[in-house]
Amino acid sequence: MNTERSISQLFDLRGRTALLTGAGGWLGSTMARSLAEAGASVIATSRDLKRAEAVASSLPSSGGQNHFGIAINHLDDSSIQTGFTDALLRAGRIDILVNNGNAACTSDLTTVTDDEFNQTLANATGYFLLARKLRDHAVSRSGGASIILLGSMYGVVGSYPDAYAGAVSASPVAYHTLKGGIVHMTRHLAVYWAKDNVRVNCLSPGPFPSASANDTMVERLCEKSPMGRMGRPEELKGALVFLASDASSYVTGQNLLVDGGWTAW
Repeated sequence: MNTERSISQLFDLRGRTALLTGAGGWLGSTMARSLAEAGASVIATSRDLKRAEAVASSLPSSGGQNHFGIAINHLDDSSIQTGFTDALLRAGRIDILVNNGNAACTSDLTTVTDDEFNQTLANATGYFLLARKLRDHAVSRSGGASIILLGSMYGVVGSYPDAYAGAVSASPVAYHTLKGGIVHMTRHLAVYWAKDNVRVNCLSPGPFPSASANDTMVERLCEKSPMGRMGRPEELKGALVFLASDASSYVTGQNLLVDGGWTAW
């Protein structure tokens, strides 16, 4: 009997629950919608509970999914412990974790302080602690899981100084350090947790500036891109659902760049 699943079955997230941090952000809100559109029940998290609940209430539920918001500050271990426990109590199980939240630092390499630098790197600590919580949960219920860490093209390549000069501060060195660490943490966790049927991958967006980004900087970045334009948030949807679903069941430890060819130069 042919047991090969179809494309629609492989990408189907119905019956699964996804926890997404930073759900109220520029890219986070789109990623939350993509998971819901693929059939998953979504636990939207934010440091601001009302913001998390607003995102959850806006998500489509054509398959009868149950979306809800939870407050999680991924820079605070006690918040991670409490938030994850609350999420499990309400959802019963969690199959997918998308570590997207980011406490940003705007200071560049000429002004960043040690406290600012260390706090930026604490984003990676939060990613790890949440990932370990999901891995332990998956093992306890003898089920698999997919963990997706948000990296960046700037975790792979340096930035062009002339794209920022005279328009905005240089791309923050702490951010580059953080994202490079997240890309490698993905590989490390993947090889240790593969035997637990827990996949760990990294999704690294290229330039996806928000509407409030400096126009001069955006114009210069477009000139650096092989496609000559910036990314649209919806262009992350397919990559995220791929990594979250059985369509990528033999993929772990990888960094999927969605950058318009930026790192191919």
